[in-house]
Amino acid sequence: MTIEVGDTLPAVTLKTNGPDGPEDLNTGDFFKGRKVVLFAVPGAFTPGCSNTHMPGFVVNADAILEKVDAIACMAVNDAFVMDAWQQAQNAERITMLADGGAGFAKALGLELDASGGGMGIRSKRFALIADDGVVTYLGVDTKGVDKSSADTILAELG
Repeated sequence: MTIEVGDTLPAVTLKTNGPDGPEDLNTGDFFKGRKVVLFAVPGAFTPGCSNTHMPGFVVNADAILEKVDAIACMAVNDAFVMDAWQQAQNAERITMLADGGAGFAKALGLELDASGGGMGIRSKRFALIADDGVVTYLGVDTKGVDKSSADTILAELG
């Protein structure tokens, strides 16, 4: 079952990079008491994610962060790949969330079987806005980057 507007995000342990390497990050704690934009990509360093999706959030980070407490990017990659991608994209204002086993994507009902392309289970391309862990906007793309773009998120934030 796919998460919907009005639902509370599940608490799952992901990885993020800290000063000494990968650290656990509990989604329940991360979203609690804050307004957060989360966007997810099928894979770090993939063309659509690197050339379109992430750059929109990097360029619009200041405008988005005027309206929310944090921007996070999630992919079914390990924390080391997410850290390297963050550096390559100059995305220092975005919290990178590594969902290595696709546990969070599956808990959201937003996993994608990309085995045919040799990528295994990934996350669908989506973005959501959560206020104190409750989803207030969810946009899932089936083709391209439309419902999950930074421009769409800015419009939703008003």
